[in-house]
Amino acid sequence: MQNFKDYQVQRSVRQRVAQHAAFWIMAWLLTAFVYGYEKQSILMALKVNLMLLPIHMIYFYTVAYFIIPRYLITRKYLQFAIVLLVFAAIMPALTRIFDIFLVEPQLDGYLKSLGYNGWPKVRGSFWERFSNMVYYLNAFRGTNLLVWLAIAIKFFQSWYQRHNAALQAELHLLKAQVHPHFLFNTLNNLYALTLNNSPKSPEIVLGLSEILRYMLYECDVESVPLKKDVEMLENFALLERMRYEERLDFNFSVEGNLDDLQIAPLLLLPLVENAFKHGAGEKVGQAWINMELKVDDNLLTFKLNNSKPEQYFGEPRQGSIGLDNLKKRLDLIYPKAHQLKIFDEEEMFVVILKIDLLKKVL
Repeated sequence: MQNFKDYQVQRSVRQRVAQHAAFWIMAWLLTAFVYGYEKQSILMALKVNLMLLPIHMIYFYTVAYFIIPRYLITRKYLQFAIVLLVFAAIMPALTRIFDIFLVEPQLDGYLKSLGYNGWPKVRGSFWERFSNMVYYLNAFRGTNLLVWLAIAIKFFQSWYQRHNAALQAELHLLKAQVHPHFLFNTLNNLYALTLNNSPKSPEIVLGLSEILRYMLYECDVESVPLKKDVEMLENFALLERMRYEERLDFNFSVEGNLDDLQIAPLLLLPLVENAFKHGAGEKVGQAWINMELKVDDNLLTFKLNNSKPEQYFGEPRQGSIGLDNLKKRLDLIYPKAHQLKIFDEEEMFVVILKIDLLKKVL
């Protein structure tokens, strides 16, 4: 396990190094093409921009990994503003020094080799050239534009990672709530059968263990085969039908090709649970439940309707935890790719769920 964790850390480090390297290579090429018109040659532009690239890198990594974590994240806003302004003023000055001693002599010699009079910016003393505000502002613009673009990308990436981590944590919490909710309902059913010394109790325990095995060991992933999830629903419905026997009229039809399709695990289970619990479980006398699952290309349509009790005399309902959980998971996993319609009619409860299975986000 430790070796696997070390491998994951090393892989993450390699990915970050590769991403940073790719960004700086793209930045180098882009700035060479953008400012290359002043250099007369794209090769010369690549050469001189490569000389200036270390300045941009020092600027970015100092701001991103020292100034921001030390002052901004710790809410030392005044110190952050002062240090950042000073640093933002110093780095273009350093860039200008690099220009004077490294870049401009290269350009001057290159232009003279082509028969020109050389690079006009090399004329005058060092201080005259360094204090020229036009050149300094150009260096300030070029240095800050690239660096703050990189910092903006880093901020967006950090925000996205935190946002995605928060969504994943919420999703895992919601998925974890499915297990105890399902187990609570099923154990209630098993308890009712054991009170009557039903010979079906062992069969229900065995079926329950199979369903729990699927939940615990096969659902700890983002997607599961749709066919397998539907089989789990069928097994669950079979357990429930044992309890109600002849007084429940149950139908479940499946249409379409379920092969090669994936779905977020345990999405449909809360709907089936509610149908049995609030339909057959609360109705005195004959009850019915109809379920239809249809797949057309990538569109899943699940229709469920069940009878309602004429009059409810039991304990007050505790709320539909499963349905609330389902709505939140659908919003997180299939945003703008699902439709959930619920009709609470006088004699029946109807649910229609449609999901575009290819538009899964999480």
